[in-house]
Amino acid sequence: MSDGYEQVGAVDQLSESGRLSVILGDEIPALVLKAGDNFYCVEDVCTHDGQPMTDGEFDGCELTCPRHGAKFDVRTGSPTMMPATEPVRTFPVEIRDGSIYVKYDE
Repeated sequence: MSDGYEQVGAVDQLSESGRLSVILGDEIPALVLKAGDNFYCVEDVCTHDGQPMTDGEFDGCELTCPRHGAKFDVRTGSPTMMPATEPVRTFPVEIRDGSIYVKYDE
């Protein structure tokens, strides 16, 4: 799309507190997460050890890395619990006609 957003899925693919694994562009692993009526997208790489957070617990707006328990606020990417000290990359999300769009730059 010319506005920099890429369609990654449909709203009905996610239940409340659900997640959808996607690849942005050709190589950026990401998670689209639903918290209530809001959608967020974070890079699926823990900044503590570089491992995926795909299967981590998601509660409220906090995603936990399953390996060492680091936690991140998916609204901002900020770490909320050690051992992570660096934020995870976040991407803007828009909902259009029942589809999920994510904006990213490579």
